[in-house]
Amino acid sequence: MHSIAERPLVETPPLDPAHRAAAERLGFWAREALEREVNLTPKPGLVDRRNSGAHRDMDLESFLASAQAIGPDFVRFASAGVAHARLAARDVLPQIRPIGLASEQAMYAATGGVNTHKGGIFALGLLCTAAGRLLGRGGALTRGGVCAEVADICRDLVQAELNSQREAHTAGEHLFRRYGLTGARGEAASGYATARQLALPVYLRLLEAGYDDETSLLQALLHLMAGNADTNLVSRGGPAGLDYVREAARALLRDGGVLHAEGRDRLAALDDALIERNLSPGGSADLLSVTCFLARFPERAPLR
Repeated sequence: MHSIAERPLVETPPLDPAHRAAAERLGFWAREALEREVNLTPKPGLVDRRNSGAHRDMDLESFLASAQAIGPDFVRFASAGVAHARLAARDVLPQIRPIGLASEQAMYAATGGVNTHKGGIFALGLLCTAAGRLLGRGGALTRGGVCAEVADICRDLVQAELNSQREAHTAGEHLFRRYGLTGARGEAASGYATARQLALPVYLRLLEAGYDDETSLLQALLHLMAGNADTNLVSRGGPAGLDYVREAARALLRDGGVLHAEGRDRLAALDDALIERNLSPGGSADLLSVTCFLARFPERAPLR
């Protein structure tokens, strides 16, 4: 059990009013992305308003409490990005790691020691930091610019933490050694290419076509489940579990996915099937939050 008192204190760099307002806006978008992801229903194998998915230690309430607890940390990530805007990209991670560790402690305190958002803290923390660095240098906040900045920050992350000679300790390190999967670190080093290439175009295209936000996000999630090398699935069900989910999502998409007249019923049936198999595409859920966050930014800078 973790208590609030265990949370390390991390000083937030002082910012001018304009940068402070921008950091708070970025932090709000990050927290909102987590809340939108968990409220989206039905999500196969994942916590949502329908059930707790393939999880026995967490539910909708714990996810919402966690998002509320860690929300202020995304403002801290963005503020640190502004403060360290001129620092070499390779030197940024040590500066923001204390914020991430403190945020994890806040999450554990809010959930009674359950890991609800470690992946979200990592991904959205990096994105907020990257956006802050662009702001600090006077650059435009675009999807490509923010993602390229994350890729620069994390350029050596896979080599340093996965492809090293040290003994594997974390689940991600074990999965890399056994299957060559780079997981969350690889996604960051790619500038979140999976979210940008698989989910974001689908989400934006459906919104433009007049579909509601929930339908558009559910279809984007199916595309993630069909193409993402989700280490959460491999951890729970091995490569066979990953293959099962990918093929199930592809089968639904071949028939229209959630756009089919019975699309949501079919998603609910897949939810039941994944719960029975104890499979949860948590990596795709994290990338859906990334998709929600990135959709807030323009594709390119406006003309002056």
